[in-house]
This record gives sequence, C-alpha cells and structure tokens, in this order.
Amino acid sequence: MSLSVFVTFWAVSVLFVITPGADWAYAISAGLKGRVVLPAVAGLLSGHVLATLIVAAGVGTLVANHPLALSVLTVTGAGYLLWLGVGMLRDPATPHTDPSEAPGSPRRWALKGLCVSGLNPKVFLLFLALLPQFTNATAPWPVPLQMLALGLVHTLSCSVIYLLVGFGSQAVLGARPAAARRVSRLSGAAMIIIALVLLIEQWLG
Repeated sequence: MSLSVFVTFWAVSVLFVITPGADWAYAISAGLKGRVVLPAVAGLLSGHVLATLIVAAGVGTLVANHPLALSVLTVTGAGYLLWLGVGMLRDPATPHTDPSEAPGSPRRWALKGLCVSGLNPKVFLLFLALLPQFTNATAPWPVPLQMLALGLVHTLSCSVIYLLVGFGSQAVLGARPAAARRVSRLSGAAMIIIALVLLIEQWLG
C-alpha cells in the first residue's frame, strides 16, 4: 500500500472526524467532569478499533447483507444514545472543581465510551463503505491487513480530535458553570437527535 493512499484516506478520515456527533458530545461531557477525558476517549477509540476488526474480518459484509442483524444494531445503538442524551439533559455535566467529589469511575467512562462508538451503526457503516474503497487486491499486503492499517489511521485521527475536544471543553468551560451546563445540554440534545434520526431512517427503510 502506497503512502499516497494513506495520505488520501487520512484526509477523508479527518473530514469525518471533525464533524460533530455523538463522539464529540461524549468527549465534551467527559471534559466537563475533569479527570476522565483519557479513559472516555480510550473507550471511544476502542469502539472504532472494534469496528475496524469486524469489517476487516469480513463480518461487516455479512452483517450488512442481513437486514435483521443491521436493524438490531441500529435500534440498540439509537436506544443507548437516546438514554445517554436524556440523562445529559436531566443532569447536565458541570465543571468538576470539588476534589472530594469523584467524577466517576474511569473504567465506567471507558465502557460508556466503547458503547457510544461501538454501538453507533454510523461508525460501522462508515468503515464498511469507506475502507474497501482504499484497498488494492493486487497489493503486497492482504486486503484485511490493509483495512486494519487504514482503520488504525482513522483511529489515530479520532484520538487527536477527541482529546482536543475533551481537554478544550475543560479549559474553555472549566470556570463557567452556566455555560458548561448549556453546552452539556446541547450535547445531550445532539445525542437525542442522532438517535431519533437513526430510528427514523430504520423505520422508513
């Protein structure tokens, strides 16, 4: 696989990553809670790696060709995002300034991050549609290995952007509790909208 293919894929990948979505909303929420940005982002990245492995192993095409399996994934992911978004609206994240109050278990934040990205069918379908376009069956690397490499490039892009979003929200909103609550509610609303769009698309499809 040539360097030009990696660079082209990376450029396309970045365009997707810089578009705000459920992952951004979760990274912002983690940033407002303090010392959980790293585990939260690690969880998000785990979901992307999982999607890469599924698609590279050929399971992605199998699932995509079975509407029931894809429907279950979509409804489950949408339901989880809806639950998370409603929770953020009801209890918006605020800057974590009291050291005696724990922001939550890092493991829990990592697991929730894995669910946010791992259960998001948009991530799965993006990989399914995008990765094969940049592979070459005649290249020295096997196609699954090419997909894995491209998926890791995408995950690296995600890590940079999500860390910037998480720590950026912490720095910008850390001393502004009212603004932080508004942003948290907006993030929750974004998750709800994304979930409803997924459910509507599933219903119409």
